[in-house]
Amino acid sequence: MNIIELEPWELALAGALVVALASCTIMAGLGVAKPLLIAAVRMVLQLSLIGLVLRELLDANNPWWVGMIALVMLAFAGREVSARQKYRLRGIWGYGIGTGAMFVSSFAVSIFGLAAIVRADPWWDPRYAIPVLGMLLGNTMTAVALSIDRLTASAWQSRETIEARLMLGESGRQAVSELVREALRSGLIPVINSMAVAGVVSLPGMMTGQILAGNPPGEAVRYQILIWLLIAAGCGFGMLIAVRMTADRLFDERDRLRLDRFCH
Repeated sequence: MNIIELEPWELALAGALVVALASCTIMAGLGVAKPLLIAAVRMVLQLSLIGLVLRELLDANNPWWVGMIALVMLAFAGREVSARQKYRLRGIWGYGIGTGAMFVSSFAVSIFGLAAIVRADPWWDPRYAIPVLGMLLGNTMTAVALSIDRLTASAWQSRETIEARLMLGESGRQAVSELVREALRSGLIPVINSMAVAGVVSLPGMMTGQILAGNPPGEAVRYQILIWLLIAAGCGFGMLIAVRMTADRLFDERDRLRLDRFCH
């Protein structure tokens, strides 16, 4: 099966739709036209660059290069998590918690999937490792960012209630237990919704790509099921780590609420 090649002018037609959307947001006074256009330009440049990098990476087939690209992806994901917080932890914690959580969850789940399930030879084969890690990091980044932002915003808004519970003798963890649960639920909702409608409302990207490349639909479906299960695990474990570490940073060693540790 031959893939229909897209010409630059055809991509420009799709870009014109985004420009039209930006114009509509300007007329509606939404204030998102500039970030929308910047995001679109970044997406084009970043994907064009990664296309060139992946071509060289596949030719080299070197585990050190694969590891370096993976760490670069992680570094950018950590920066995005930190930038999306309304109430961000000061210092290295603002960047380190999200990045560390994604490193532990996404890398561990990716390695497990590649080595124990896909069983690529070698397991770090860039044809498998980079796409799988990219999908896990992208989704885990969103889940971690949403859950941390929900927790810190809720803690700031409920600071008087938390203080009252502390005065009644509760520990810091007990005082924010409901906020932690709500933060975890908010982070998991997008993953749950995406899995619930996969194959009925939407055809996920990996499955669509494999079908367009000429692979049998049954094989594409199995790979997509695997990816979604890995994504759910990566998002869940990443959020558990990030939210727990963030919740602990809300208090000092004497269980006093320390919202001064956050930028707002």
